Amino acid sequence: GWVWKPIDRVGVYVPGGKASYPSSAIMNIVPARVAGVNDIVLASPSPDGVFNPLMLYASIAMDISKILRVGGAQAVAALAFGTETIEKVDKITGPGNKYVAEAKRQVFGRVGIDSVAGPSEVLLIADKTMPEQLAAIDLLAQAEHDQNAQAILITNDREYALKVENEIENYLKKLKRKEVAELSWRKFGAIVIVPDFKKAIEVSNLIAPEHLQLCFADAENYLDHIKNAGSIFLGFWSPEAMGDYITGSNHVLPTNGTAKFSSSLSVFDFMKRVAITKVTKKGFQKLGPSVVRLANSEGLQAHSLSVSERLKYF
Repeated sequence: GWVWKPIDRVGVYVPGGKASYPSSAIMNIVPARVAGVNDIVLASPSPDGVFNPLMLYASIAMDISKILRVGGAQAVAALAFGTETIEKVDKITGPGNKYVAEAKRQVFGRVGIDSVAGPSEVLLIADKTMPEQLAAIDLLAQAEHDQNAQAILITNDREYALKVENEIENYLKKLKRKEVAELSWRKFGAIVIVPDFKKAIEVSNLIAPEHLQLCFADAENYLDHIKNAGSIFLGFWSPEAMGDYITGSNHVLPTNGTAKFSSSLSVFDFMKRVAITKVTKKGFQKLGPSVVRLANSEGLQAHSLSVSERLKYF
């Protein structure tokens, strides 16, 4: 059988440098609390010595009493190894920049981690039934995260694609985070034209996007064909921004194609599955000889004797 046990001590990293994300505190702390983790410590950079008050409020509302004024790779190292003033944790979760991601990769094994997350991504599959203005702003909603974020549109209509591209240029003149969004779109944005939506899904499965928005006719009928995606947003009224904040899916998601083998952060990431074995006398009598043969075939005499000596009691 199995029993499930919460991890004893978890460190949650929340970005706070170029941008601060109170929602990331919620997305990491809530599943840890639901899992039963009692000891949660939050680490976040505080530019000029000032925490984002919304991040503080979100954390304190979830009963977090240990908040560290430390960020970057050094925060990950402190949580993983411990310092004179910071107790080491058992697992580190939460997004960060490329230095935070690399630090998490290097400490994995000494502590658990959720994932080595890269920049945010969205793949929007849409047809002309979706207004081009909304398609454009949904793409830029990811681009404004980070200059290395990626936004991709796949459509079956060349004229529609050109209209969306034009709307992106219009919005880029207005956004407060214009410089970040524009760098992201120029470097990593893309518009792909396909003959049909079956081909669009094939391309999507190859990319394995973090966020996949489906905004085309009969999109729901294609769900069974989607193999790789961190989180799917289905239909006109389900922009990715809803999932970032309020609809219940976690916004800590696999990036860089890792949706091919991993999933979003959840309660299970804060629990351990412990196996339990109990063999009855009758079961031992039936299974024991097979263990003896297998142990002998591997040359492990003590393993074999551990069972064969018991068999003498029958």
